Amino acid sequence: MKNVFCMKWGTKFPASYVSTLASMVKRHLPPPYRFVCFTDDSNGLDAGIEARPLPEMQLDKALPERGWRKLTILGNNLGGGLTGQALFLDLDVVIIGGLQPFFDVKGEFIIVQEWNFRDKIIGNSSVFRFEIGQHQDVLDNFLEHGEEIRSTYRNEQAYLSHSIYKKEMLTYWNAEWCRSFKRHCLQPFPLCHFLPPKLPVGARIIVFHGNPNPDAVQKGWVGHCGLRAARPAQWIQENWK
Repeated sequence: MKNVFCMKWGTKFPASYVSTLASMVKRHLPPPYRFVCFTDDSNGLDAGIEARPLPEMQLDKALPERGWRKLTILGNNLGGGLTGQALFLDLDVVIIGGLQPFFDVKGEFIIVQEWNFRDKIIGNSSVFRFEIGQHQDVLDNFLEHGEEIRSTYRNEQAYLSHSIYKKEMLTYWNAEWCRSFKRHCLQPFPLCHFLPPKLPVGARIIVFHGNPNPDAVQKGWVGHCGLRAARPAQWIQENWK
């Protein structure tokens, strides 16, 4: 059984993002598979989405959001005993190509190579595949040494990448498969005000990290000071639904 996981907590993303992600997966991944959302609020999710309780993690509410809760996906007895390989997807990705290759490629832990730090051991955890229940040690280390880890690593994905690297399991996806909307799609200034975002050749998933998010660019978006902008793009409208 192929597993596709996502997580939703707090109010950053509405339930519609989960339903849209599930719809994109359905169009791009042949069955059988299961789609599971770990969440603290399952209200509004479409029928057919398996909602499981968000694994508990005690964090100081005053801390800045750095995605640390995502580490709970590594725990044993996840979701009451889920097993096998799992492809984790952030809620703000746009799937534009087939997902089966993400399960076919060999590797114990595969993640996006962070575009901004290609000379460092930092993956972008918007898209990663792992074996369920095989990395409880990474979670336990954070639970025991969280304060020290947060002072060493800026966010969850930096800590996660280094931890898996130390286990000699870290590999990266084909660079063409997962592309950054900001780095690989946006047109340069001033063309961004006149031309729609590009669709990178060979891309299967477009990652929207930071601002903007997919909803914001549906009808056109202009960033701070107007130096970045996105005209409506047909390829986003066709896939983000």
